[in-house]
Amino acid sequence: MLTKIKETTTFLQSQGIEAPKIGIILGTGLGGLVKEIKVIKEIDYDKIPHFPVSTVESHHGKLIYGTVKSKKVLVMQGRFHYYEGYNMKEITFPIRVMKLLGIQNLLISNAAGAVNLAFKKSTLMLITDHINLYPSNPLIGKNFDDFGPRFPDMSEPYAKKLNTLLREIAVEKSILLNEGIYVPVTGPNLETKAEYRMIKLLGGDAVGMSTVPEVIVANHMELPCCAISVLTDECDPDNLKPVGLDEILAAAAVAEPQLTALYTELIARLN
Repeated sequence: MLTKIKETTTFLQSQGIEAPKIGIILGTGLGGLVKEIKVIKEIDYDKIPHFPVSTVESHHGKLIYGTVKSKKVLVMQGRFHYYEGYNMKEITFPIRVMKLLGIQNLLISNAAGAVNLAFKKSTLMLITDHINLYPSNPLIGKNFDDFGPRFPDMSEPYAKKLNTLLREIAVEKSILLNEGIYVPVTGPNLETKAEYRMIKLLGGDAVGMSTVPEVIVANHMELPCCAISVLTDECDPDNLKPVGLDEILAAAAVAEPQLTALYTELIARLN
């Protein structure tokens, strides 16, 4: 794995990707930020050695290098999921590569269901903590001491500085930014009524199928990260109705401009 990470890093450097400062992961239906990028280089995932390939219809599968607010960024337009059949090391492989390329902060987005019924569809939730319900962990197996310790601390997985800045920006721009605990499950099916009740009892505010593996690896490498969920459906077990991908994408599209505004301004304020 370490050899593959270094080979991929070397390949991307040979393609002109030099010292990006900020890494970004764009989740389901959240590609609008790409319009804010002055693109220097785009590479399809299937052209990158050892990179997984996104198989989800709503994920484009491109690595984009460019600038936002004069800051060099490296953007994953499409991520990888456990339900696609990838293991945790494959899912988080790009995060290792981005860190070796030089990123100093990682901004993550995802689409999630609102288990906290005070949160409404097409609003945003700043993730302040998570409860990991995945059956595996990207750090299982041999530890690479060059990346981080065998037993990394997770007392503050989402960087306080980044979350504080996002709260300030949300107030300045009059953007409703809920805050809560994110719970990842394997998917790809949506949850049952009983599962939504369980997640709520555990203390979860939103449920999704991504993000936490990347956050664990970022913390392992002491890479500050933050994450925002776009809430695409309201998971009320007492009034649950079927929801399809088209509805999820439509709900994400309503909130996406606010997410773009938050992250664009955050990038401008980072050193």
